Amino acid sequence: MEDQAEKLREMMRAKTGISDNAPPAKSKKKTRIITVASGKGGVGKTNMSVNMAIAYARLGKKVVVMDADLGLANVNVMLKIIPKFSLYHVIRKQKSMKEILVETEYGISIVPGASGFSKIANLSEDERQNFIEELNTLQNADIIIIDTSAGVHSNVLAFIAAADDVVIITTPEPTAITDAYGLIKIIATEIDNLNMGLKLVVNSVHSVAEAKAVADRMTSIAGQFLNLKLEYLGFVWDDNAVSQAVLRQRPFMVESPRCRASQCVQHIVGRLEKTELHDGGGFGKMVKRIFG
Repeated sequence: MEDQAEKLREMMRAKTGISDNAPPAKSKKKTRIITVASGKGGVGKTNMSVNMAIAYARLGKKVVVMDADLGLANVNVMLKIIPKFSLYHVIRKQKSMKEILVETEYGISIVPGASGFSKIANLSEDERQNFIEELNTLQNADIIIIDTSAGVHSNVLAFIAAADDVVIITTPEPTAITDAYGLIKIIATEIDNLNMGLKLVVNSVHSVAEAKAVADRMTSIAGQFLNLKLEYLGFVWDDNAVSQAVLRQRPFMVESPRCRASQCVQHIVGRLEKTELHDGGGFGKMVKRIFG
């Protein structure tokens, strides 16, 4: 893994002409990478990714949602969009990132997922280098939200390692909590030099007390058994407006901007905005760590 990461850095230095001893270049702005993940499917991860993106766009941010579920991509389904091309075509050098990027009516852009593509780790050197170059075209965005597949596949861990902030989604269901803890445990044990904000959102709650009980349990266990700081970012109500918006294939932030779920998402994004980016984070870290 370390050899692969070093090889990736060498390729980037060769392309840019930067030597090992050269001072780091000053960037005009830093793209924030937020990876949204869950241990279990069906907990509202994709819905959260899309609606967080809309909340960020309303703050004047340029936002890209990357559908990184390389098996069953569904961000486009959530938005009732049928893309002609996807990440698969970029990986196979058939299309550029610019050609597959879809502008939506909601003020955000999406990168359609590569359905049917198994592992980024299986890319050839040529495909990997091309993918890095194409990823670089996204760095004019303020925010990139990466919607991963559920579970602990190698692709999920790659996108988690690349993030400035990782938002773990769970519900109060015991199976969802157990699987979320399992994911957090693997993050703690499998990712070297863990240096990102690890955060928790409890979705589909019926009371503030229910959400707090789940959060207290998760943060306590993570701290006690994994020596890991898990920040409770907030919760989202079990709101009928959410299910109605899903049926209409429209974001609930648009369909019902004043519903309780929409207010919760705005609060969550507000808390994220007040969190400082970690040193070495941003787009450069994403490019360096996405394969490592």
